Parts: sequence; structure tokens; C-alpha cells
Amino acid sequence: MFCSINSVGIWGIQGSTVVSECFISNGLPAFDIVGLPDAAVKEARERVRAATKNSGLRFPTGRITVNLAPANQKKIGTHYDLPILLSILCACESIKKPPASSAFLGEVSLDGELRPISGVLPMALAAKKAGIQELYVPAANAAEATLARGPVVYPIHSVKELAAVLNGETELYCEPPCNPQRNEYAAMPDFKDVLGQEKVKRALEVAAAGSHNVLLIGPPGSGKSMLSKRLPSILPDMTWEEALEVTQIYSVMGMVSPTEPMVVSRPFRSPHHTVSNAGLVGGGSNPKPGEISMAHKGVLFLDELPEFRKDTLDLMRQPLEDGVVSIARVSGTVTYPSEFMLVCAMNPCKCGWYGDPSGRCNCSPLSVENYRSRISGPLLDRIDIVIEVPGVNYESLRTRAEAEPSSEVKKRVNAARQIQNERFGEHTGMCNGRMGPREMRAYCGLDSRGEALMAKAFDTMGLTARSYDRILRVARTIADMNGHEMIGAGDVMEAVQYRKVNIGNR
Repeated sequence: MFCSINSVGIWGIQGSTVVSECFISNGLPAFDIVGLPDAAVKEARERVRAATKNSGLRFPTGRITVNLAPANQKKIGTHYDLPILLSILCACESIKKPPASSAFLGEVSLDGELRPISGVLPMALAAKKAGIQELYVPAANAAEATLARGPVVYPIHSVKELAAVLNGETELYCEPPCNPQRNEYAAMPDFKDVLGQEKVKRALEVAAAGSHNVLLIGPPGSGKSMLSKRLPSILPDMTWEEALEVTQIYSVMGMVSPTEPMVVSRPFRSPHHTVSNAGLVGGGSNPKPGEISMAHKGVLFLDELPEFRKDTLDLMRQPLEDGVVSIARVSGTVTYPSEFMLVCAMNPCKCGWYGDPSGRCNCSPLSVENYRSRISGPLLDRIDIVIEVPGVNYESLRTRAEAEPSSEVKKRVNAARQIQNERFGEHTGMCNGRMGPREMRAYCGLDSRGEALMAKAFDTMGLTARSYDRILRVARTIADMNGHEMIGAGDVMEAVQYRKVNIGNR
């Protein structure tokens, strides 16, 4: 007796079709699962056996062999429980075989209930690509599966319910499409709470408009963390394609809500400085995304930057350039997207008061140099905007005048990002901070005064080729915000100002 049931596997955030093949033969009772299963898949034997009996169905006696094909691809996760169970019951003719156009996902409990699983969205997208027309998933994952806009999704609560549906004893209704809505009134820290610091706010507005990396340097209490945590309130709205990419990552991590399955706001991740290498870039025996991938299309905020391990920080150099991180293991290589906006904050020295007029700093020049040298030059070269955050003056604290709200700043950011969407194509996800050499040749033309100013800055500041390109990208964003088709001298001058802070590693 033989039967095969379609399912979907996942490696990283890439899904692929998997077939659960079951053969039942005479002989001493045995139950084997082959096809490179991990421990969680092997343990399905006990879950499937108990779930079948507790659902009032007959579990066959004899020698049961289940092969998860293709056999050379590693199988990870508990979502193979349901296809394994169905292939066994169909092979022994306890239930009718479903159509070949259907696929099944789900973890079964010992009493036959279906538990939610992670990674449903990327698997639903893979099912769509493979031509699957009906997808059966646990009820808690049904709304998420509909985001793929592909197969008809059927929510399943239990094995007993599914058996009745396949035998034609009852009818099952499909899950209606999920239409996530962005909550414009969601509570979020607002820029109007920040007193003074208008220059820094302008720099963050430019960074948000073009997705540029930022480093804030200032004494304790100047508002570096406060400003950074309010940055998400002015970031441009995500397109559908961007939201789908981000949701796939959070789905793999099991961090999506059954009621609101789509991530509609740009992520903001702020790991502690004790984060491990694997925690930052991803890793493990079955590689999972790290913080840089969790911040995809959003912000990765590193507070107290010099306190992070130097080798951990340097791991970000390649993802910052390429927008992806590849994790190689014996079983294969996983690639996760990591197009994030890096925002860092640091004190000017160990005590935090270097250069303060009050003379409170007691750090020696060597101590200051050692503190700043914890950040490598190549990493600093990948930061577009470096700006000093001075202490707030008494007058600003006394008057407590309310500043411009984030909603007004966001309108300007959205307008600048719309110009970039029209330039690069809305569905490409490209922005000024991600331009390559070809785009820069096409869209970063300088007028005569701007050309002269850039040449002078290159010679006097000792810029590298990478620094030159980053200034040019920032100038392009400023020109977009100012409504200039060509990059002018004023745009270049402002962009150069954001690279003038000396932190000892240039």
C-alpha cells in the first residue's frame, strides 16, 4: 500500500515542495522516517501515532516507511506532522486521498489538535510558485497563509475535522483574504518631545528620506538615544513588497500575530552590546536570522557603539554593502536579506565629556584614542552621516517649547521617497542610500559649482572612493528634498558637513 501527500519545506526563508511518501508492508510493526529528517521530524512518529488513535482513526499495523522527498534535502521543523499522518492514513485507506493539487502543513498534538507553526508565509509563497491550488494549514496560521495571494487556504483545527472533510462527510470553508491596515494612530515616540537639537533632527530627516547610515556622537544626556528611538516615527511607509519581505523573516522566527499577521511598520531593533556574533548576523546549526535581518527595511540601533566587540561590529561590513548575509553550513548555505539603516550612538570618550567647555573630562589623549579606535575605519567609512549631538541648553529646558511633530516631518520624508520610487521604480525597493555605480552615473549629476565644491572637499578631507560615493548619495537625497533635479553646491555643502566630525579613524 502506497500513498504520497504534498507538503512544503523551508530552508532559511526559501520554501520548496516536499512530498511525503508512505509505503506499508507486511512484517513486524515498525515506523521509520527517512529523507534526511532532523530530530523534530523523527519525533513525529510518536505524535502521529497518538494523534491518529485519539482522533478515532485506525493506525495501521505492519512495517511503515515514510520518505520525505527529495531525500537529499534536509528536513527541519514540526510542520511535516500533518502530511506524514495523511500519507499513512491514505495508504491504509482510512481516509480518501486528497487531490494532487493540494498541500498540507501543520504540527499535530497528541490529542489530534493542530498547533500553529512558524514560516507559513514563505512556505505559502513556495506553494504558489509550485502551482499548488489548495493549502491546508492550522487555523491559527490561516490568515498569514492568505498573504501569499496564491492557493486557496483552508483552516484546520484537528485531524478528526480534516478526515471528515476528505471523506466528504462535512464541508470546509476557505479563509478569507487578509487585508492588513497600517494604524496611523499607533502609539510611537514623537519628535515633538525632543527639545532643541534642530540640526540633528535635520540630519535624521535626511537619513530617513534616503535610508542612510548615521552615527551620533555626544555627551551623556544630550538625547542621542531619545532621537534614535523616535526615528521610526518619520520613516516612509512600506510598500506591499517590502512588508511581505519583512513578514517572511518574522514568520520564520515565529513572531507574527495570528490576528495581525503582516508586519506593516518598519522594524526597529536595538540589541544590547553583549550580543553574540550569531545573534547579530544570524547562525546556529539550523541557521536563523540575526538582528541585522530582523531590521530588514527598518533600523538597527546600536547604542554605546564602542562597547560592542570589535569583531562583532566588523561582521556587518559585508551586509552593509551587499544588503544580504550568507550563512554557510555543512548542510547548505542560507541567505537572508539585510537592507537595514544603521543608526549608532556613542560618547566622545570613556567618561563622555571630552571637549565639554566645563572641563569635566579627565581622560588622557591616549585613553580617548583607545576608546575611539574600538571602531574600525572600514566600518566608519560605511556610515553616511556623522553628526555631533551637543548638550541641550538651559533655555530650551526652561521654555519646554513643543517642537515640530513627527507627522509633519514624515510628510517631507514620504515626498522625498516618492521621488526615489518614481526614479528607480516603486517595486524595486531601491533608494538613494542603496544606489550602485550605474545608478549614481545616471542620477547624481552635479552642476558646475557643486562639482568644484566636491573636488575641493575630496582633496582637503582626504576622502576615500567609498566616502566620496556616500557623500554623493546623501547630496542626492538633500537635492530631492530641496526639489533640485541637479545636485547643487548647497546640497553638496550640507552633505559634506555630515562627514566633518573627526573620530580618529579616518
